[in-house]
Amino acid sequence: MAKGATPAIVMLEAAGVAFAVTEFHHEPGERNYGQLAAEALGIDPDRVFKTLVANLATDAGIEQVVGIVPVSGQLSLRELAAALGGKRAEMCPVDLAQRLTGYVVGGISPFGQKKRLRTVIDDVHPVRHRLRQRWQARARHRDRLDALVAVLGAVVAPIGSTG
Repeated sequence: MAKGATPAIVMLEAAGVAFAVTEFHHEPGERNYGQLAAEALGIDPDRVFKTLVANLATDAGIEQVVGIVPVSGQLSLRELAAALGGKRAEMCPVDLAQRLTGYVVGGISPFGQKKRLRTVIDDVHPVRHRLRQRWQARARHRDRLDALVAVLGAVVAPIGSTG
């Protein structure tokens, strides 16, 4: 483990998941961090994902959950609620999302959060299927998506739409 490693790095290393750290510069106060990251790193925005925290209404009350969708798309709160058996969902207030995850908005990771939140990864986007086919075609690589789903204890469901 690298000195000064983030909680996300610590969690992924402990789980034995292969990953690479990439960095880019952005100006404070800018929005659309995922799109900026994709452009700065020269990566297709369909292959960069954003982590969004929502309030989910259930019979037991309100709980915070995570939806992961490509930065090129939008999170469907209705589909997120359905994927987790909730009644409805709405975006979580910024201060609560930051307090629960330990990350600042624009840099929230699904990994290494202060409080582990139930997580759904978008399955509707065709990029996921292309990635799965490419990873499975390489015998020496395990299916990274399945590894990430396992590490997060995530559900995979159609929760996104193209922007």
